Amino acid sequence: MKPIDILILSNGPGEITTWVRPVVKALRKQLGDDTAQTRISVMLSPCPHSTGEEAAIARRYPEVDRVQSSEHFFAFLLWGKTADHWDWREKGVVLFLGGDQFYPLMIGKRLGYRTVIYAEWEARWYRWLDYFAVMNERVIEAIPEFYRDKLSIVGDLMADFSPKSLNFVEMSANPVIGILPGSKAGKLTQGVPLCLAIAEHIYQQKPQTRFILPIAPTIDRDTLVSFADPQFNPFVMKMGGVSGQLVVENKEEEDQYYLQTKTGLKIQLISQFPAHEHLRQCCLALTTVGANTAELGALGIPMVVLLPTQQLDAMRTWDGIPGILANLPLMGSQLAKLINARVVKMGRLFAWPNIWAKEEIVPELKGELQAETVGNLVLDWLENPLKLNQIHQRLLKVRGQQGAAQKIANIVQKQL
Repeated sequence: MKPIDILILSNGPGEITTWVRPVVKALRKQLGDDTAQTRISVMLSPCPHSTGEEAAIARRYPEVDRVQSSEHFFAFLLWGKTADHWDWREKGVVLFLGGDQFYPLMIGKRLGYRTVIYAEWEARWYRWLDYFAVMNERVIEAIPEFYRDKLSIVGDLMADFSPKSLNFVEMSANPVIGILPGSKAGKLTQGVPLCLAIAEHIYQQKPQTRFILPIAPTIDRDTLVSFADPQFNPFVMKMGGVSGQLVVENKEEEDQYYLQTKTGLKIQLISQFPAHEHLRQCCLALTTVGANTAELGALGIPMVVLLPTQQLDAMRTWDGIPGILANLPLMGSQLAKLINARVVKMGRLFAWPNIWAKEEIVPELKGELQAETVGNLVLDWLENPLKLNQIHQRLLKVRGQQGAAQKIANIVQKQL
């Protein structure tokens, strides 16, 4: 076989660690370690959730031969120029693992390569792209029958990182609870004080409980902590009145950061992203809507999804037209109230595992949520680990089987 190039297009920190890493390992296993025969390049496109470390992470993968960071992406997309003047072999595949699915269409045409798309939720440009490796049947159902021979189910790449089973009896004895209040001010304003109040209620009933809060890469530690300060965030008093401050402890010569309340409750702040190793210690999580629910679902972690509406005009982070209307000058506040009131009444599903399953696997709590009510639900789960295990198994089932990376490598080889 002639020497080949495999160009992987990706973008954010989650995709680089949970998608690219297992796939490049599987590609080397499938196609061999001889870089003179098979060369693997990673090209990053801009991402709003970028930490700036994606290229450095990709360069640490021994299976990868070349990496280009995101600031050079559009120069290549538009004019075909890479920062380091890469050469290209006659034969190859463009493999999409994050970003905009239009990018592999343009780049594949430019290089004359076949295109393979990993489609987690939606397959686009299916008339012109060559092949899709999709997460589940739901993606295929949305495609016209004529094009479905271009798609095959490989499962969820994140499932390759998921534990097959967790011992919830043992975990519930000394529980770890994850708190994921979001990454934008519209969610953090209510989410941080509400979760703090819920954690306080659980802590008073079950003081051996440990809490962790992975910090989203788009905000810094001090900004997050400010949402627990009533002088900065008036919603602290509206969401239960539990405030917190930043505390630093030096454990084994390594600083650890906590959000601590007046009663001594400490929530460990995790800066590592993605925080899968920490989240896998959790028997359950409190989370807002969004990508967090997909991540927790892939890891099989039971969750309580929170949509508080104590202040109806506070939540302005909806996607699409509702988000645009809610953020308009002058009228935005009133429109946000109308939109959020409508959301509460319409009864639609928001958590990704529930959307995939078309039913409520994990509870979505909407309205003027009270910390004690939510905390009692969590305590009931901790006292009944069988409930946690049932949710865990359903989450793993809806997210698909392990082995997606190897199936993608097989597809790439067939396209070659």
